[in-house]
Amino acid sequence: MQTIRYTLSDDGIATLTFDEPNSPVNTMCVAWQNDISAAAAQLVADKPKLRGVILASAKSTFFAGADLKGVMRMTEADAPRVYEEIQRTKAAFRTIETLGVPVVSCLNGTALGGGWEVALVGHYRIAVADKRIQFGLPEITLGLIPGATGITKMTRLLGLLAAQPYILESKLFGPAEAKELGLVHALVDCANELLPAAVAHINAHTGKAEAARHPFDAPDYRMPGGKPSSPSIAMGLSVAPAMLKKKTRGLYPAPEFALAAMVEGASVDYDTATRIESRYLARLMVGPVARNMINTFFFNLNAIKSGQSRPAGVPRYKPQKVGILGAGMMGAGIAYAQASRGIATVIKDVSLEKAQAGRDYTTRLTQPKVEKGRLSPHAQAEMLGRITPTASAADLAGCDLIIEAVFEQRDLKARVTQEAEPHLAPGGFFASNTSTLPISGLAKASASPAKFVGIHFFSPVDKMKLVEIIRGSQTDDETVARAYDYVQALGKVPIVVNDSRGFYTSRTFGTYVMEGAAMLGEGIPAALIENAAVQAGMPVGPLAVMDETALSLSVHVLDQTRADFAADGKTYTAGAGELLVERMVKEFKRPGRAGGAGFYEYQPDGRKRLWPELPAHFGGQRTDVSAADIKDRLLYRQAVETARCLAEGVLTTVHDGNVGSIFGIGFPAWTGGALQFIYGQGIDAFVQRCSQLAAAHGAGFALTPQIIDTLRKHQPVY
Repeated sequence: MQTIRYTLSDDGIATLTFDEPNSPVNTMCVAWQNDISAAAAQLVADKPKLRGVILASAKSTFFAGADLKGVMRMTEADAPRVYEEIQRTKAAFRTIETLGVPVVSCLNGTALGGGWEVALVGHYRIAVADKRIQFGLPEITLGLIPGATGITKMTRLLGLLAAQPYILESKLFGPAEAKELGLVHALVDCANELLPAAVAHINAHTGKAEAARHPFDAPDYRMPGGKPSSPSIAMGLSVAPAMLKKKTRGLYPAPEFALAAMVEGASVDYDTATRIESRYLARLMVGPVARNMINTFFFNLNAIKSGQSRPAGVPRYKPQKVGILGAGMMGAGIAYAQASRGIATVIKDVSLEKAQAGRDYTTRLTQPKVEKGRLSPHAQAEMLGRITPTASAADLAGCDLIIEAVFEQRDLKARVTQEAEPHLAPGGFFASNTSTLPISGLAKASASPAKFVGIHFFSPVDKMKLVEIIRGSQTDDETVARAYDYVQALGKVPIVVNDSRGFYTSRTFGTYVMEGAAMLGEGIPAALIENAAVQAGMPVGPLAVMDETALSLSVHVLDQTRADFAADGKTYTAGAGELLVERMVKEFKRPGRAGGAGFYEYQPDGRKRLWPELPAHFGGQRTDVSAADIKDRLLYRQAVETARCLAEGVLTTVHDGNVGSIFGIGFPAWTGGALQFIYGQGIDAFVQRCSQLAAAHGAGFALTPQIIDTLRKHQPVY
């Protein structure tokens, strides 16, 4: 065996040590699948002298799960083979757990997905009591289901209702919670204590039938909470599919398949339940949604976490003191993010009162946690103590980093930069939180443009994980690397892009909302536009999201763009969507939700409805447009702009584009992101559809030969 070391002691205890060669973790690779079957056969051969089995790991983690690169290479035609492979692995599991001797899993580290399913082979599970260790079944987040007995066993161990958070919501848990749930039976202080504890358990339970089987294999087993036919369970199950469909919008098959496997499996015997589970998993593994989601939520995210977009050769860095200019929602949110991660923060505004209001934002965010017992008053006080409000630039002295988060006005940003920059600590750097203004232009106000970078947070900062780092034309590698490390120190996800108007996320987000506005101007009903966007997987329709971000802000950006073009002796030609938004603000005095009116009307009780006069001003009576065409216009327009950013060098990697589009602008997760949306359907099919859309709806959908060549050059290979 290549990936498993098999030993049998003189006193009849077999140990299977998982140790995949040339890999930092153990995975369910093809070699391991062969080896676990061979190990099961060897255990059967050794059964006459066998008293127990120990499952252990030679890695720092217990087991990592499936070989996801293999999944990326699958096609629909592979479904029968995939099903047989899943069943073969399960057969090995079942052989091991029905030998009639105690099987003990020694969990020295994290076990997720298939790794947790391997752990569940053991009748008795011992874990190291380390808070950093995680267990659970995150497959749903990758478009898959736990199909190596995870659904069947977790449902039988916890019950249909209690298992749902761990299966349908991919809730992870640590050793202590696992013990409370009965999923882990004993905890030890360190990994060295695992094997002695396992041997002691086997010695104490030799010959005891109840220790050599799972609870659900006992003759008197009853499912916790009842079977699907139980009245209390049946009532909840009658509405569960509808509730799930409302959440998935029919775009994510994995949660629906998981619920079906749970309910169907709970109604039949164990072996039939595992076959049901295998069939659902095989269908998902060869489908496009799983490939899209695995590509981005596993491979692309790991690329970012491992620093593939970070300039190499720069030592790791964490600022100790950071200044923030501007105590509005954005500045206050950044202050909270820093203080919650132990970074001393100085927040400056034009008055101490405004700066204090920025600090109070942290109180508002943390007080509910204190009241619910999730944060101690002492921890809250420590967090608030890290934030110093001020109206004096002198209090910024010694900051390793200063971030300006003032209004999107070039002269204002230049003024606060020049006021604050001299107070940086030696070797410190300066950042702008602008969402649209080119960094290279803003850096002209800096005495050290090489140490000037864009760090674009998204609102609300406490909820949004993405941060866009923008390299200006003179920004050096050290500054980009330090900005990257700073973002990761906040527990957020950094992407790195090159300078351009709107950078990547704001530029692409702009195409989404303006395409929606353009369609409204073409007489397409607003409700149809909004509903089609949500049905496509966008979190909010383009008109609603423009109201939230403020139509007046879009007009301000338009005015600034016109001024910048004029300063260069050029004329900016606004698009149909931009002109419609300008009319909404300047002609109809509807600046957005904050101003009380936009594309929607807002009631005092919080309810809203589309402005009834939209059809009178913009038409809205067309019936010759399908929801499918609207979905394509909204998704393809963003994908085309992302491809343009890649061709122009604004984006330099596919993973930054995919992660940025999902976490930054809400591009549907089922697609795997704006670039995976292209690669998932095939470049040729994408080009053909774009040609049709460009002919019908304009140059926004047009692809140049350079863009197509760039897409082919960057296409990922697994």
